[in-house]
Amino acid sequence: MSGQLFFGDNLHILRRYVNSNSVDLIYLDPPFNSNASYNILFKGPGGKKSQAQIEAFDDTWHWGIAAEEAYDDVMRSGARTATTLRALRNSLGENDLLAYLSMMCVRLIELHRVLKSTGSLYLHCDPTASHYLKVILDSIFSPISFRTEISWKRSSAHNDAKQGRRQYGNIRDVILFYSKSAAEWTWNWQYTEYDVNTLRISISIQMETRPVDIALATLLRLSPAEILAMNGA
Repeated sequence: MSGQLFFGDNLHILRRYVNSNSVDLIYLDPPFNSNASYNILFKGPGGKKSQAQIEAFDDTWHWGIAAEEAYDDVMRSGARTATTLRALRNSLGENDLLAYLSMMCVRLIELHRVLKSTGSLYLHCDPTASHYLKVILDSIFSPISFRTEISWKRSSAHNDAKQGRRQYGNIRDVILFYSKSAAEWTWNWQYTEYDVNTLRISISIQMETRPVDIALATLLRLSPAEILAMNGA
């Protein structure tokens, strides 16, 4: 399956083509409540945009036949999360939010199945539904497989704190990080180079008890006068 790109409903793809315990890492960013229709645009032979397009999906989730089928799939699965989703239906009622949670739940069960024992899942969402999704993920993965909640802070403001809006602006998204195993998962540390000025300050403090050698001085781009000063000459 390596190197393949699938087009279609990911639930169908997962069930038909993806083996259990075969995936190392999953990242998903399912939109919710953005009031947008997501279309696939095509270009004509000359490279110009074509009027032809296919509506991939409408991000206005509604309780209907598809949502009911997703809910029933979860109930039939025998998964522990069926109890959680049933409780959410009893408390929230049949509405757009429950439709979204049902659609997500049946897919998250499959995503858990295909993950390797050392695999991890990152679910990107917003505060509209993140708390409900965490409860669902806890029931699928187990609370002890929850690793952390990452706050994705926007680098620039999305002008949603309009005049007259009686609440704070939305400036962050949420990424929920789970591992399939509570004991062992793949983790690769990421490193960046130290800033030279930061190194200078750190080393100057440490070198109060020992001299700066030439190799370190070269790394820090120190002048001869600075080397002598730091070595107490």
